[in-house]
Amino acid sequence: MKKRYIILSIFTALLIGGGAYLYTPDTDRDEMIAKYGAAPSAFTPPRADGLSVHYRDQGCRECPALVLLHGSNASLHTWEGMVEALSDRYRLISYDHQGHGLTGPHPGDDYSAEAFIEVLNHVVDTLGVERFSLAGNSMGGWISWRYAVAHPERLEGLVLLDASGAPLPPGAQEPPLSLGFRILMSPFGRALSQWVTPRSLIEASLYDTVSVDSMVTEETIDLYWELGRFPGNRRATAQRFAFYSARNGDEDAAISDVTIPTLIIWGAEDTIILVRDADTFHQEIKDSELIIYDEVGHLPMEEIPARVAQDIDAFLQRRVYAIAPNLEEAAPDEMVVDEVASDEMAEGAQAVTP
Repeated sequence: MKKRYIILSIFTALLIGGGAYLYTPDTDRDEMIAKYGAAPSAFTPPRADGLSVHYRDQGCRECPALVLLHGSNASLHTWEGMVEALSDRYRLISYDHQGHGLTGPHPGDDYSAEAFIEVLNHVVDTLGVERFSLAGNSMGGWISWRYAVAHPERLEGLVLLDASGAPLPPGAQEPPLSLGFRILMSPFGRALSQWVTPRSLIEASLYDTVSVDSMVTEETIDLYWELGRFPGNRRATAQRFAFYSARNGDEDAAISDVTIPTLIIWGAEDTIILVRDADTFHQEIKDSELIIYDEVGHLPMEEIPARVAQDIDAFLQRRVYAIAPNLEEAAPDEMVVDEVASDEMAEGAQAVTP
């Protein structure tokens, strides 16, 4: 009995000691706001429930508005590489979803599609924007096409970049999860992730997510790691993935109900959401075009921002605003839908059209 007590005591001490060694505290709220929330960042006035959203309103104020929605565990900074290229053509509005970045957790712990749509409306209404185009990556793409179904009257154009929410093709298997997602899809992993988030895990997850490894810099790793530990965000992440697990891929809205002119952008090397989902979106959305980039992963707007900015601009100016895109020597009748043979297409990119 005494020996068993000693063994149990040693095991408990090792467990506590190991936990203390691995424990990763939250970042300091004020320090993070000072580091990542300087101008042009701002915060919306608090809603009735107290939620105040971190956003950036950049570019040409008199130009068409383009709202940019980041993906899961990211922040508005994911779009910054495209801002300079588009700022003379669009009013660019980006923000941190609830449970992300400097916005922090939802006061009511609501991470449903409806709650994300409400926050999107809160941001654009605060900024006085009635109609706009909408672009979203991954989870942000899921929110974007759901918004297009719920509020088509407010949208002019839609861009989906490696978006989530496509139904699984018959007989197909789910893609293997990255390390970070494997952890978050299990109840034990979700509980542990609220206390233990080593920087090396974020680094490994980023390399799993992208194909252009050069974008994974020390600054990028710190950005994801530090904002992921913004007070309340890790708990919010656990709650979101619990919701996703319960939802089990079922949608209460149909992609085929999207009626907005839509550009679908995908990285051929995306291992998070496979390129087959791009074909599903393209088939289901009747008024859509598809561009697939070779040697690009899940974050095209971070991996090849200049290329993505050019293609979004060309699509919006040609299909939505009916004027020539910002390309030298390009007459309107030269901007054909099928860009495969166009000199403007970068090497390794292909376009698939209706």
